[in-house]
Amino acid sequence: MPKLLTSIKAQTFSDYEVIVADVGSTDKTREVAQSFDAKVVEGGMPGPGRNRGAEAATGHVILFLDADVLLVSPKFLQANLDEMKRKGACVATAKVKPLTRNPIDRALHEVYNAYAIATERVWPHAPGFCIFVKKHAHEEIGGFDETVVFAEDHDYVQRAEKAGYRFRVLRAYPIAVSVRRLEKDGRLGIAIKYVLAELHMMGGGSFKELPKGGYEMGGDAFDKKS
Repeated sequence: MPKLLTSIKAQTFSDYEVIVADVGSTDKTREVAQSFDAKVVEGGMPGPGRNRGAEAATGHVILFLDADVLLVSPKFLQANLDEMKRKGACVATAKVKPLTRNPIDRALHEVYNAYAIATERVWPHAPGFCIFVKKHAHEEIGGFDETVVFAEDHDYVQRAEKAGYRFRVLRAYPIAVSVRRLEKDGRLGIAIKYVLAELHMMGGGSFKELPKGGYEMGGDAFDKKS
């Protein structure tokens, strides 16, 4: 998280506030956040945690991020917000790139980018670690559905699109994401799980319980709940 907060501080766009939703962590998350002048609120599992953060936000646009991403360009915020405005989007995400030079990881992320762009107008996808949304749109759709326990991010943007809020994948600057989950759970296993999850959502709707095999969240509190 310190790396993420440092990358935010380096942005050319400076009219923002940082809110950290913390779920009982014991690794000095709160202290680190406060050292960067971030506001800390009580968090929870991904959907509830993001909703608690959004409730504390005062800006017109909310950007949901996870702690293990980086805004690798100081122009990330300004350029993506400008593109969001040009395209008339109320909900958006950025292309993703891995924080590694592993060609397999890069290829996997490019496959995801291509799929997300190809389906952006008919079947939106956005990783929870990077979602831009206008606050009024977030409030209108009731935020993240807290009964959805897996792929709540895709459920969120798909509900927004169905409610009439334009969604787009922004091309200006990508978000850089850690590959720790790929390294921990295996590239093939993660890829198969995501494909099966996509098929499930197409035919059976949102996940109200974890898919077979589970999906381990990060942090002690998440592990206990899982």
